[in-house]
Amino acid sequence: MRAPTALPTAARLGAIRLTAADAERLARFYEQAIGLRRLPDAGDAVVRLGAGEGPLVELRADPAAPPRPARTTGLFHLALLVPGRADLARALERVVRAGGRLGGASDHLVSEALYLTDPEGNGIELYADRPRAQWRTDARGELAMATLPLDLDGLLAEPHAGDDGMPAGTVLGHVHLNVADLAAAEAFYAGVLGFEVMVRGYPGALFVAAGGYHHHLGLNTWNGPGAPPPPAGARGLDRFELVVPAAGDLEAIGERAGAAGVPVERA
Repeated sequence: MRAPTALPTAARLGAIRLTAADAERLARFYEQAIGLRRLPDAGDAVVRLGAGEGPLVELRADPAAPPRPARTTGLFHLALLVPGRADLARALERVVRAGGRLGGASDHLVSEALYLTDPEGNGIELYADRPRAQWRTDARGELAMATLPLDLDGLLAEPHAGDDGMPAGTVLGHVHLNVADLAAAEAFYAGVLGFEVMVRGYPGALFVAAGGYHHHLGLNTWNGPGAPPPPAGARGLDRFELVVPAAGDLEAIGERAGAAGVPVERA
């Protein structure tokens, strides 16, 4: 039975917004190497890119934004989930064709993933899930996840002719954050927002989700416990969206936030 404070099973992530010193350069990267498409201009200083009607990655232009210093809190990576393994094979070829360089490629048991970095240092994961029927639990009763080498030759052997960019159905599958304190992060993301803790087994990390997913948020202290925040307005993570199905769900989160002393701004 779900806890009374749990998020609804249909909760999902919406779009992520990054502060960019050179938004046009980043937009070209997300179009050419990642395969997203630029959406119509809304008349503000934000470039929106997606794989369908709605945005997945937004770039807020601020030429004066300072770089994010090393070993600070912020974005570890944004993760774009493609519908299937053939789409991931196409994504790999697209990155290579655009001159991108992988920083890693992993088999996480629940998913297969490619890792790279955009020109302003934001981490990106491109991944495809394995069917949920293939997910397993470990001896502790937690969802079994691992970081194993990904068979890139096997991935490229998947039939995947053609490339029209990121396919419809691509979503922001999860966001992974560098945090200063795992206990405080858990108290907020699980205790206030209502995510369920899925995996504690990774040293210095925690994975939380709604609806039994492997993770909508990754939280880690790999930049060091107590890592300081970056300067205000630094390049990198500006915000990301959590989408819930009904107004009542939103009100419940707002009430929990207020009870916990977390400031809430309604718009």
